[in-house]
Amino acid sequence: MKFENLILNSLYVACFALCVLTVGAMITTTPASVAAAVATQSSVAASADFNG
Repeated sequence: MKFENLILNSLYVACFALCVLTVGAMITTTPASVAAAVATQSSVAASADFNG
């Protein structure tokens, strides 16, 4: 019984850590489409300032 509890507790800890890492990655990562839109907007604004 002690071995089964150890295995289940280890599985619980592993699943919890995986969930925390997944949620952390979703919160901190900027999607490529947003990054591309910001870069495009910045370059358009810079060229408008340069030309006009």
